[in-house]
Amino acid sequence: MSAEEIEHLTSLSRSRSEPARRVQRAQMLLAYSENPSFYAVGRSLGVHHQTVERCIERALGSGPLAALDDRPHPGKEPTITPEAKAWLVSLACDKAKEHGYPHELWTTRLLAGHAREHGPAAGHPCLAKLVQGTVCKILGQQEIKPHKVRYYLEQRDAEFEQKMAKVLCIYREVQVLKKIAKSRRSDKSVAIVSYDEKPGIQAIATTAPDLPPVPGVHPAFARDHEYKRHGTLSLLAGIDLLTGKVHALVRDRHRSREFIEILKLLDAAYRPDTAIKVLLDNHSAHISRETKAWLADQPPGRFQFTFTPKHGSWLNLIEGFFSKFARSVLRHIRVSSKYELKRRIMAAIDDINRHPVIHTWSYKLTEVA
Repeated sequence: MSAEEIEHLTSLSRSRSEPARRVQRAQMLLAYSENPSFYAVGRSLGVHHQTVERCIERALGSGPLAALDDRPHPGKEPTITPEAKAWLVSLACDKAKEHGYPHELWTTRLLAGHAREHGPAAGHPCLAKLVQGTVCKILGQQEIKPHKVRYYLEQRDAEFEQKMAKVLCIYREVQVLKKIAKSRRSDKSVAIVSYDEKPGIQAIATTAPDLPPVPGVHPAFARDHEYKRHGTLSLLAGIDLLTGKVHALVRDRHRSREFIEILKLLDAAYRPDTAIKVLLDNHSAHISRETKAWLADQPPGRFQFTFTPKHGSWLNLIEGFFSKFARSVLRHIRVSSKYELKRRIMAAIDDINRHPVIHTWSYKLTEVA
């Protein structure tokens, strides 16, 4: 070996970042150059003498530096043809029930069994011994996951864009009114309320006391799995988009009579000359005969409703408030009765109103003239 090769191998034999096999082969070559014995080098490095012999033979045939790397492996010829893979992927894009199975979707095990049984008859004998792991690899290469469902929401409102524009105009009006409030008092008093209901809030009681955390032993509260149901409540709430104040009621149900009750609450909260604009969804209680009859008895222009499009309740800003309320107040809540649940919900609303947060909508708002 030349001096440059010996210097390179010496540096490599002491390396801590190179792969172990390259370091070991460099050590073999250096040791053999000093003591040309396969057995002696093998004993000194703790490897079999045949390993040393193969390394030296490669160095003699291709050079000492080429002997550091593995020979290229030809690998086994693929037994599953591209046509068979395409057939399998096409099969995975169907539902399992379409092929006579009680399953709705494929599992990889079920798909492999079906391919083994029906693949040869479809002209793909290479699938006769297909295993589940190979199915996973083939589907993974095509990024197909036939055992999963990703949900989407089909737009069923033909006037979705027009109704969304009306909702965004309400939020645009909120921005304008906020600017007016900073500069001067508006001549016409307007209140804009984002309203919705949160039904099905469960009153759940524990059957055993919660155990508190113990530093260094139990990091979290411990709670018994058993629980007792006391029924459900509905939270009816509207948030004033100009002040951040939340108007709320907690009732057993959310029918027309409860909706009228929250409208009466809004009516009492604002001056008689205030136009109350309510942003809400298309729940039956909001457009019922009972609700319309009550609204007909109110002064003209007192209540103005703007409805979100069908399947577009996400446009209602109060949904974000409900999400935060569920995470901060209702999550893990345990009560002894429905009365206690109602009391704690209203206490949380009062706490929010002590330091109200003015919510702001920004999505697509710049597109509204």
